[in-house]
Amino acid sequence: MIPQSFVQDLLARVDIVDVIERHLPLKKGGANYFACCPFHGEKSASFSVSPSKQFYHCFGCGAHGSAIGFLMEYSGLGFVEAVKELAGQVGLQVPDDGKHAQHQDDGHDQLLEATAAAARFYREQLKHAPVAIDYLKRRGLSGEIAARFGIGFAPDDWQALQQIFKDYQDKALSDAGLVIDNDAGRRYDRFRNRIIFPIHDRRGRVIAFGGRVLDSGEPKYLNSPETPLFEKGRELYGLFLAQKPIRDNGFALVVEGYMDVVALAQYGVENAVATLGTATTPHHINTLLRQTDRIVFCFDGDTAGRRAAWRALENSLEALRDDAALAFLFLPAEHDPDSFVRAEGADAFRSAAKAALPLTGFLMQELIQRCPLDTPEGRARLVHEARPLITRVAAPLLRLQLVKSLADASELSQQEVEHAFGFQPQGQQRQQEERKPGRRDGFFPSSAQRTTKHQGRRKPPSTSGTLLRLVLQHPTWAARLPVDLLPNDSDEGRALIAIVDLVSLGEPIPAGGLGALIERFRETPHSETFARVASEQVETEFDEAIVETLFEDTLRKLHADTVTRDIAQLENRIREGGLSSDESRQLAHRLAELLMEKRNLVTAGKVSDL
Repeated sequence: MIPQSFVQDLLARVDIVDVIERHLPLKKGGANYFACCPFHGEKSASFSVSPSKQFYHCFGCGAHGSAIGFLMEYSGLGFVEAVKELAGQVGLQVPDDGKHAQHQDDGHDQLLEATAAAARFYREQLKHAPVAIDYLKRRGLSGEIAARFGIGFAPDDWQALQQIFKDYQDKALSDAGLVIDNDAGRRYDRFRNRIIFPIHDRRGRVIAFGGRVLDSGEPKYLNSPETPLFEKGRELYGLFLAQKPIRDNGFALVVEGYMDVVALAQYGVENAVATLGTATTPHHINTLLRQTDRIVFCFDGDTAGRRAAWRALENSLEALRDDAALAFLFLPAEHDPDSFVRAEGADAFRSAAKAALPLTGFLMQELIQRCPLDTPEGRARLVHEARPLITRVAAPLLRLQLVKSLADASELSQQEVEHAFGFQPQGQQRQQEERKPGRRDGFFPSSAQRTTKHQGRRKPPSTSGTLLRLVLQHPTWAARLPVDLLPNDSDEGRALIAIVDLVSLGEPIPAGGLGALIERFRETPHSETFARVASEQVETEFDEAIVETLFEDTLRKLHADTVTRDIAQLENRIREGGLSSDESRQLAHRLAELLMEKRNLVTAGKVSDL
């Protein structure tokens, strides 16, 4: 485990602007830098990077964090990997306090070394395999595109990898999926006499392979098995190279095969990825929606292609968002993406993708084809068939649009369809929401609303919330907080107490700005509170001209809140009765002191709403 002191020292040395600028073009705007957010599709720059706070924040989708958090989200790294990458940029050696077993990391690294060595071997073998080169040329691939994707060749040899691995019996080779051990205990290469397509993770590391036969053998395509490095349902072929083109083009194109991705890239359509021998999964959808707000699935127009498209639709329903669009492009029966782009050109392909059928259109089209609408039975079946699909749609506004379309097609009213689906009418739902405990002036803390700008009047922040925002703006002020007055009955109050505890234990306040402070509390119960309040503080920062006065006033307000609470408790105790004469005198004396203290606070003119 990496010591916290090292993480803080690292963040004090790196500049978040330099880190992010390696991946995004930033433009200066006032005190901060701006770019189009890499985590959701947009055309205006709402992604802000603050050099003074060492913190990034998107005003559109709400993404935020430190330099470490950016690398974790943007490059798909784990915490340890992100720290190591940053440390390498500033020439620091990452220490380990020994709390985690080192052999676990070593095993993972060993598998990556094995797959990287195999990838180099396959690339070298391609140079000496005329039959494989001829095959790629017949498919129209250039040497340049083959090199870009690292395409190689597995010789027609049962144990070709023995040439590069001294210990061919090493367990790492089987764990990485490079070899197979049969029942007789004999080991042999998994890939033989196949064109090899390396599969990379989002960092560009080889984690698996796909192999295509040169003739009509079976299986036509062979993928690596599931390994500690590779999970088919989570990875997409070509994503490492396609990330920037996806953001530049404004959409991701999902095709079915390696050759489709490579051929499209050769013709300049570089924003394509492919699933790896499995149907599109919700994880695939979520991964791509972090890159863009539009996904176009491209399938053959035959029956098999439409079945694959339908599976993709079903698996995407829970991942849908109201600010994103999924669409389906069906090519003519005689074409796949590879042949279409060669025959018609890249511009024709892009035009076809632009005009792709929206998900809602494809869903309704398929359902209506199954259910004849000229009879009551057919229209009833339409609603019946649609229910398990539409009720799974996560995007509320999109789901409402589908309900309206279904109502029109089935000759029912919207309310009748909603009743059949078990949805509450909007008016009734609103009334129930208003009666919910915790509702605050029209603000519901749902996940959708946490990532958008809230509309309507919101309740002002509590005293603890204001103090936490002030301390995040000036972390050294934590030493001025009166710990005995901080309430522990709210997330903000408990977060403030955690900062005070940090100071009281002699640990220095992080010197790397707001981002470093957030990282200090990453793996604690206060992590979400700090991240949320930090984002709010970035959106509406306190004016430095008045921030000192506001801090002092808020401390007085905290004092006044405590006095008011103590007065109420004493008054309740006196009203309850059952006190001895001495107890009554003592409580009355203490009550008089508190009332005087409260009056002095009011007289000072610094605290309101006591």
